[in-house]
Amino acid sequence: MGIYLSTPKTEKFSEDGENDRVRYGLSSMQGWRAAMEDAHAAYPDLDESTSFFGVYDGHGGKVVAKFCAKYLHQQVLKHEAYATGDIGASVHRAFFRMDEMMRGQRGWRELAILGDKIDKFTGMIEGLIWSPKGGEGIDQDDDWAIEEGPHSDFSGPTSGSTACVAILRNNQLVVANAGDSRCVISRKGQAYNLSRDHKPDLEAEKERILKAGGFIHAGRVNGSLNLSRAIGDMEFKQNKLLPAEKQTVSANPDINTVELCDDDDFLVLACDGIWDCMSSQMLVDFIHEQLRSETKLSVICERVLDRCLAPSTATGEGCDNMTMILVQFKKSIKSASPEELQSSHSKSVGTESTPEGGQEKAVAAVGGATKSSI
Repeated sequence: MGIYLSTPKTEKFSEDGENDRVRYGLSSMQGWRAAMEDAHAAYPDLDESTSFFGVYDGHGGKVVAKFCAKYLHQQVLKHEAYATGDIGASVHRAFFRMDEMMRGQRGWRELAILGDKIDKFTGMIEGLIWSPKGGEGIDQDDDWAIEEGPHSDFSGPTSGSTACVAILRNNQLVVANAGDSRCVISRKGQAYNLSRDHKPDLEAEKERILKAGGFIHAGRVNGSLNLSRAIGDMEFKQNKLLPAEKQTVSANPDINTVELCDDDDFLVLACDGIWDCMSSQMLVDFIHEQLRSETKLSVICERVLDRCLAPSTATGEGCDNMTMILVQFKKSIKSASPEELQSSHSKSVGTESTPEGGQEKAVAAVGGATKSSI
């Protein structure tokens, strides 16, 4: 549930940007929470033909979310699959790479910097008095050098973060998600979920948790974590007999690939602070209404945050940190054919488009890569 303030912090960090493919606006707000643990990334020009947007909802601290916001998109770029055009494979690897990079002396040092653990008297971060040196030329292929120091055995942070990212290249949209942040697209005013909230009570999640030696109590993994996939949370990833994707809590992202068309209006990425208060279709309807009179996308995001903010902490809903990114497509792509709009099945096993709440349609992977037409 978290610790709440006596009055909410309603100051917002907002930003707008655009290029010849997209325009975007974003906003984030601490709200009633005692600390701001969300982070985000917006790179409309990740390269000359690619845009990257991501939301990261931290829990147990802010450092993992901030680490992902700083490094995840960089790892997408550095994977060899990216150069061959396989964005899905590169972003899949990038999620697991976050956990690897946060271990050891180098990981500890980076997290300490992001967590502001600086000695106020010396200006030094604990551990930096040790001179880091590369492990006898043993470098990762992405230059994340191994360091020696007092935290060389650091197994990684006990705090964690969701990660929900959208990568656009030409007419292709790749969505990767681990956790309960969500990506939604509006197509002709209809909300389609492009990610699935990873909760412990989902059958596939429950099966993995139990097989890894975990348990579910009161809807929480081992009675504490209310989501089943996340980056970080290393205490849930200690089964040395299992690969990373089969741990009690896994960073394994669902990957969903969608071909965009002229009927696509906009894309929304948001943390659960928004989705706890509004359904996907409610949010899409609200945005369409706002777009009639407001052109600045960050202002629309700010209005969503204000609408979701609770008047008190009595119920808990509307009391979380809130972050939202709104991405509008510039129309230069083909119209969808009737067959594409009517098609509601995926080309990968175990994936389907199904109505949610009678209004929203979900196009999300149960696990692994997906190619969907909506």
